[in-house]
Amino acid sequence: MSYHNRSPLFLLLLITLSSVTCSRIQAESRHLLETTPPEVPKPELPFPQIPTLPKPELPTLPKPELPTLPKPDIPTMTKPEIPEVPKPEIPEVPKPEIPIVPKPEIPEVPKPEIPTVPKPEIPAVPKPELPTLPKPEEPKLPELAKFPELPKPTVPEVTKSP
Repeated sequence: MSYHNRSPLFLLLLITLSSVTCSRIQAESRHLLETTPPEVPKPELPFPQIPTLPKPELPTLPKPELPTLPKPDIPTMTKPEIPEVPKPEIPEVPKPEIPIVPKPEIPEVPKPEIPTVPKPEIPAVPKPELPTLPKPEEPKLPELAKFPELPKPTVPEVTKSP
């Protein structure tokens, strides 16, 4: 239980210490920027000389020669001839004659008679009369108070200096 009670104090201590160290680091870095470092003499060392080496040369090898192969003799062949086939003769077939079919006679059917139905009479209903209402009177609006008229403002003219 006591551990939980100390946690806010520990957090406060951590924040305080971090802010103190940050300001100290800033002061030290500012001090380093303001001081000039002492000049150190440069040592003079002789440069070593690199010996020159001859360029390596690859030995030249003789080119290999490919043996020549003899060309084979290919016998020439003659073109095959296609035998001619005679065209077959198609016998002529006579055209069939279509017999003429007489048109069938359709007997006339008499038109059916539609019986006449008398029109029904609708009795007349008297129209209802609407009552006339008196026209309502409009109330008079109160008169508004009149304010005194103010004079219109005028803008003074500004003269331009030469």
